[in-house]
Amino acid sequence: MTDLCEGGMDDLWSIATLLLQVWFSVMIGLIMIPAMFGLSLGVTSVYIQILVKILEWATLRIQRGHRDQPTLPVPAPLPNGLIQREGGSMEQEMGELRRYRTQSISRGEFALSDSFYFYRKGLESIVDDQVTQRFSSEELVSWNLLTRTNHNFHYISLRLTVIWGLGVIIRYCVLFPLRITLAIIGLSWLVIGTTLVGFLPNRRVKNWLSELVHLMCYRICARGLSATIQYHNKNNKPQKGGICVANHTSPIDIVILANDGCYAMVGQSHSGLMGVIQRSMVRSCPHVWFERSEMRDRHAVTSRLRAHVAAKSNLPILIFPEGTCINNTSVMMFKKGSFEIGGTIYPVAIKYDPRFGDAFWNSAKYNMVSYLLRMMTSWAIVVNVWYLPPMTRQEGEDATKFANRVKSAIAHQGGLLDMAWDGSLKRDKVKEEFKEQQQKMYSSMVVGKKARNSQEPHTESTRR
Repeated sequence: MTDLCEGGMDDLWSIATLLLQVWFSVMIGLIMIPAMFGLSLGVTSVYIQILVKILEWATLRIQRGHRDQPTLPVPAPLPNGLIQREGGSMEQEMGELRRYRTQSISRGEFALSDSFYFYRKGLESIVDDQVTQRFSSEELVSWNLLTRTNHNFHYISLRLTVIWGLGVIIRYCVLFPLRITLAIIGLSWLVIGTTLVGFLPNRRVKNWLSELVHLMCYRICARGLSATIQYHNKNNKPQKGGICVANHTSPIDIVILANDGCYAMVGQSHSGLMGVIQRSMVRSCPHVWFERSEMRDRHAVTSRLRAHVAAKSNLPILIFPEGTCINNTSVMMFKKGSFEIGGTIYPVAIKYDPRFGDAFWNSAKYNMVSYLLRMMTSWAIVVNVWYLPPMTRQEGEDATKFANRVKSAIAHQGGLLDMAWDGSLKRDKVKEEFKEQQQKMYSSMVVGKKARNSQEPHTESTRR
């Protein structure tokens, strides 16, 4: 009996060893090696095409289920917000309010009805402000068979439920182990490879090997997310000595961009595992890491970045001027510091396809580990990247106007909403200057026009 049990255990170990050998052979031969050299066997493309067909079928089946079962709640069409906002200016909207009391705003007098304009704007901001919407996940028109995107799912058909169950098994039992293995290998090779390259003397060979190691590692990590990336206008790719600025949706934006070229990263120095990665990377490539105390010194940060850009042999700096992650629908205010450095700006627009997975990182809701686990258990990461023509600061243009011009170009190319609000409102209170701006606008309408009206008779008498 004992011999029989031992024989059975030996058989199990043999089967497990064989399965591991097949697993690693497939992973290394069909995924890692092609990824390291920027090649694709087309497996991911076929997988995405199959997913599109399944999601289209699921959408049609859900729509048919709502028709056949009237008791099921029908999802309402997605509006831009909870409130239908007026599109006019402050002066136009106040003019509409004054119209009911037959008083024109051009008379330059205060009217009690003006206060209703501010009441309405305040209530709109409380109920459905434009800023808070940008820090929650993007709404989907149809269900993508992920439970996290449809918490109110109702049973419709057995086939749809079976497809959903098979998707759970595939994502958690097949794709997740494969992706986590690739991520561990990619990060390990990044630390080991950059550390070894860092011992070489500062010559062209070292720079070439450093770029090669970085590209290989990021491409392996991209395969670990089943990332399908479409790059457009590659002739506008950022060049050495320049500054690459992009809209920010997720920490994996770095992986997406570095999959097609090397960049010098900018950020705060960390401890722990992130610190180990940062210290190994800076040995082989001139990344710019700041200590926490330095981050508060704007002059010191600008000086170091300006010195990096001045060396035309250095890799382009990668900066996300929004300073926080936005939910893949909008581009918020760009901090002007990145545009005071000088040099050429290379704008890049990034737009994720939400059907296959929500790439937005809601840092107030999920920590980094939870977010990465959600990414690795999604269907895939499908993203478009547009390289825009390089831009320089025009004569007489200050840093703020230059930042807004670059932001508008990125928003237009990526099909994103161009917003003037500061992304730091995610955590901070509204700045006093925004309140003062509204006060000045109203003051110019009332006091300013009244002053002009009082000056007109004096002007006419002077002319006479």
